[in-house]
Amino acid sequence: MVQSWYMIDVDPSKGDDPKLPNQTMPPRPVSLDDLKKIGVLYFQVDPSNYQEKDSQLQKIRKERGYCYEDTVAISKELMGEQFESKINTFFAEHMHADEEIRYFLDGSGYFDVRDTEDKWIRIECKPGDLLILPAGVYHRFSLNSKAYCRANRYFVGEPVWTPHPRPAEDHPVRQTYVKSIGA
Repeated sequence: MVQSWYMIDVDPSKGDDPKLPNQTMPPRPVSLDDLKKIGVLYFQVDPSNYQEKDSQLQKIRKERGYCYEDTVAISKELMGEQFESKINTFFAEHMHADEEIRYFLDGSGYFDVRDTEDKWIRIECKPGDLLILPAGVYHRFSLNSKAYCRANRYFVGEPVWTPHPRPAEDHPVRQTYVKSIGA
């Protein structure tokens, strides 16, 4: 089961390490219901059954219209010279005009999302975790200290992964998202 919590502000340019849990002290856990209030959806899908096309995964794909799938693997060994620049891009706060869907197959990492009060919530993702971030939510991604993950990405139609860096308050998708969560 996924774990999530409020986190401290992390600034790699000041020596902070985004690969650490970075929990507030005292820890402030965040429930699945709290994530749902900001539009973040979570599903547990058996990764050992993935190759047999898990029925729950197929149901989610059909209901949400995900017709394209690919796999991304992130590690220094696999990405070589591109690793640092890609990791920095993933950790820069941004939003997308479409949902961001990740199903973790191997390894682990963190998605950070902003709540209604602009505080960071860290979501730890491990094999079997399927996370859906709503279009318009500010977020970022970091590997954890293991520095490796492999995940499937799902898209409605042709794959589009266009980050819109913060601030993007005038973006129509961002405005729709803010209204949808009552912020």
